[in-house]
Amino acid sequence: MRRKKLVGLFILMLTMVLVLAACGGGGKNIAIGPPASETNTVSSLILEAYGLGEDDYSAYQEGFGDAADGVQDGNIDISIGILGLPAGSIESLQASAGDVKMLDLSDDAIDHMEENSGYQRYTIPQDTYDFLDADVETVTAYAVLVGNTDAIDEELGYELAKSMVENADENTHAQSEQMTLENALQGSDGLEIHPGAKRYYEEQGLTVDNPEAELSATDSKDEFILGTGSQGGTYYPLGGEMANIWNNNIDGINVTNTETGASIENLASIRDGDMDLGMTVHVPALDALNGEGDFEGNEVTNAAFIGHIYPEVVQIVTRENADIESLDDMN
Repeated sequence: MRRKKLVGLFILMLTMVLVLAACGGGGKNIAIGPPASETNTVSSLILEAYGLGEDDYSAYQEGFGDAADGVQDGNIDISIGILGLPAGSIESLQASAGDVKMLDLSDDAIDHMEENSGYQRYTIPQDTYDFLDADVETVTAYAVLVGNTDAIDEELGYELAKSMVENADENTHAQSEQMTLENALQGSDGLEIHPGAKRYYEEQGLTVDNPEAELSATDSKDEFILGTGSQGGTYYPLGGEMANIWNNNIDGINVTNTETGASIENLASIRDGDMDLGMTVHVPALDALNGEGDFEGNEVTNAAFIGHIYPEVVQIVTRENADIESLDDMN
């Protein structure tokens, strides 16, 4: 009888260990972004910069919307997101919770990001959110639109780029203010540019030094899929408005935006011929072109830059009642 109890206790303890392992370790609960997303990759780099391994925290691979709900409910201690400024999901979280805190990255962590990725130091001004009592030091990249060179012909590439700039005032999303001719080539460094987009920008007086992508697309297609991101992030609502504006201003096409895991999934879907347009951070787009990082040995040769969308800023949020002042507190 005693032996049966011991065996039962052992099985119970083993089950608990396995459950904890499946959750990704101990410590605080940290939302690191969906699998195969740029947020997930960046989160790993940030946590690495603080000397945190998988056993030091429990990882939740959620989109930022679901992660924000978890922060509000107290089930997630920290959420890492790559979002525009200001991020509506963070404003909504503050409106619901009332005690949102945004964490700085340390100088050492920023140096680590700059040395190991295409992200650069960025200061979030205090007046970006009502709850900030000081500027926040973090890192940023750029959100860009890329097109499938097997699906987007030269004329459509031209019209897409033109509409992004000239019809941006029809877009009610806050990040649409960033889609200007002045910003049009931000995030394009090192990427191949779509010939149609290049022609439009050069007509507007911009100097385009990017290599020109080779097209295999014809003009026989009229239905297109735009990959965005999770509904709780910036890509999905902004991409929905962009698609509607293209449909209203470019004759003969219908663009449908779809929810995805964002950058990496969008690029992979373009490579595999399952997507025509994709929103992505420029850093994984470079990796995709060069067959590096998440695309090592499996490069994306049919994605071309069409236009800049907005700066993508890493924003790390928690709540005052979590009693976390810095990611250093995780050690």
